[in-house]
Amino acid sequence: MSSYSGALEAIDRILNRGGDADDVLRQVVAVLYERLEGCSWVGISFVEGGELALGPERGERTGEETSAPISYDGTVVAELGVVAGRLDAGGLAFLERVALLISPYCLVGWDTGGEAWAP
Repeated sequence: MSSYSGALEAIDRILNRGGDADDVLRQVVAVLYERLEGCSWVGISFVEGGELALGPERGERTGEETSAPISYDGTVVAELGVVAGRLDAGGLAFLERVALLISPYCLVGWDTGGEAWAP
């Protein structure tokens, strides 16, 4: 996972600054696109009405997509997808880590049952 440490540090800085969920996710997509070796596309799709709806993305889908589910409170709320050649086990673990870190920002249209919510 050491080859991904620079990207994780950049993502940590983005999350520590916080802000509007849309802005945070766009910045995370940009970091992944710029720092993943061989990456031609990154996107986050949100679960809306039982379907995946593409949100922020960067690049072009020119190959096979690798994805990691983004869960919040045990429910899949989104999916992080990348086209970056063949990812090894370290690359897959990296994507899963990023999916976990950004999960609170992926609650688009998520029903909080009237409870106050903050990422």
